[in-house]
Amino acid sequence: MKLSTGEWLSRLGVNKDHTKRIVEMIRPHWKKLLLSVLCMMGVGWTVAGTAYLIRPVLDKIFVNKDEAMLKILPLAVLVLVTVKGFCLWANAYLTSFVGESVVAELRRRLHDHIQMLPLSFFDNNKTGDLMSRMLNDVDFLQNTATNTLTGLVKDGFSAIGLLWVVFYQNWRFALIALVLMPVGFYPLFKITRVIRNLAKKAFAYMAEITVRLHESLGSVRIVKAFGMEDYEKRRFKEVNDLNLKFAIKMTAITSLSSPIMEFLGGLVIVFTVWYGGWSVIHGKTTPGAFFSFIAALLMLYEPVKRINKTIGLLPVGLMAAVRVFDIMDLPGEAHDQEGAVEVWCVKQAIEFRNVSFSYGGHPVLSNIDITARAGEVIALVGMSGAGKTTLVNLLPRFYDVSEGAILIDGIDIREIKLSSLRSLIGMVTQQSILFNDTIRNNIAYGDITKGEEEIVAAARAANAYEFVMKLPRGFDTSIGDQGVRLSGGERQRLCIARALLKNAPILILDEATSSLDSASENEVQSALDNLMVGRTTFVIAHRLSTIRNADRIFALTDGRILEEGRHEELLSKGGEYSRLYELQFSQLYSGVSGQANMAAKAV
Repeated sequence: MKLSTGEWLSRLGVNKDHTKRIVEMIRPHWKKLLLSVLCMMGVGWTVAGTAYLIRPVLDKIFVNKDEAMLKILPLAVLVLVTVKGFCLWANAYLTSFVGESVVAELRRRLHDHIQMLPLSFFDNNKTGDLMSRMLNDVDFLQNTATNTLTGLVKDGFSAIGLLWVVFYQNWRFALIALVLMPVGFYPLFKITRVIRNLAKKAFAYMAEITVRLHESLGSVRIVKAFGMEDYEKRRFKEVNDLNLKFAIKMTAITSLSSPIMEFLGGLVIVFTVWYGGWSVIHGKTTPGAFFSFIAALLMLYEPVKRINKTIGLLPVGLMAAVRVFDIMDLPGEAHDQEGAVEVWCVKQAIEFRNVSFSYGGHPVLSNIDITARAGEVIALVGMSGAGKTTLVNLLPRFYDVSEGAILIDGIDIREIKLSSLRSLIGMVTQQSILFNDTIRNNIAYGDITKGEEEIVAAARAANAYEFVMKLPRGFDTSIGDQGVRLSGGERQRLCIARALLKNAPILILDEATSSLDSASENEVQSALDNLMVGRTTFVIAHRLSTIRNADRIFALTDGRILEEGRHEELLSKGGEYSRLYELQFSQLYSGVSGQANMAAKAV
């Protein structure tokens, strides 16, 4: 059955849509690419010219002893090798320029698209795997694209030129030599399927290697604290060995094409030497024509072998393309609705109206009704897993509600432009998320349009100014990865300064003091009090003592609101909030009592 070009490409694993998108990225560089193709044509024809000159060199100089040709032909050879060398250099430079430009653009597009993916995507995908796709897979794709383009065009033109020489010198020899050549391509289509499957597994293991590295290096303090270095070594060795196993398998299979072509080429050369020698002995051809034919034939098999090998490696790059474009084809966060509006403040209230939310088919929140008037402080309490963090994550639309609606001044947040909505909200979470940059730039992340005075004012209001000025370079001090050079309280105060600089009318505090000691908590709580002034605030509290002055407190259990009210009111009810408060107080009393007993024993 005759196959179309598309079906042949499909057998090789070529996705036409992916190819089209890569071509679109190459298109802006078409002038350089055209020059590169011309250089590759030059390489091909100089190779053919070199093979062709063997005939006059032998016949004119060595057989006929033509002195005029002795002057001309060496010069012609010198010109050919000079042109070939320049074309090789220009081709390498131009293809590298185009390839690196394309990979930079592809990596930028992939990064930009990942930035726009919804939070649920990051809940289900490992950071290390995304890093592997952005770094390793894009590099594989670039190498395949440039090497394939360079190899196929350069070797293709070389093969065409050499075929002309072969047929010109002796068409009968050429027909004999070319009979077996197509046979060498048959195993290729079998090999590519195997390579494609192996490449898929190899890329998965390479991604897992990146995941393991990201986890072990990012958690190096915990690894060392628990003495788990040997365990991490074993975990890394397992996945590294599996990756090696598949890499070796791929190498073994992709290397099959060369010996197949060598064997077939050897058969052709053996027969051609015998038949050519017989023809020379019997005067049917000249030694120059024969050796020119043999040289061209030997040269021809080299580009053919390289083409065969290039096509054999194509599935590896194509699998990388699949992994890259699979991410780029994922839908981003919800787009703004037609007619979406911009909101710049909260004048009346924020309302959670009969809100329910399910994640992966599992109900997390059910029938939540909360109204926070402008400027109020709303506290959310409950045991771990009650749904507090999920509830506040619905407000900036990190997730969309499954049922019900969230409204700001009567406007459904889904009808507000996403950029406008998130500009309304400042966040301080339990985890102090900082960048490996200066203190100034970490604070300025809240609003990069603000100047030095506003940054310093935010640091003062966050009770961070004094410790910052004690550092060697003040605001220009680099804080290390995730602020590792600072204490927990200092990191948290920088996060508060960042939120202060943003000056958003809505504030979310997600257990912002839960991981701090008492001294640091007092400093941070004072900064938080400054931050909450004049803002509609949602507080998730770990220590219930910090929310005594909240306007209203909502106690959640299993995604439902059990009770609401002020601190004293809820304590007097003896319900869920009272139970949580007593439980926390008893733990605190037990801890203090234990310390006192230890002190007494020491005395």
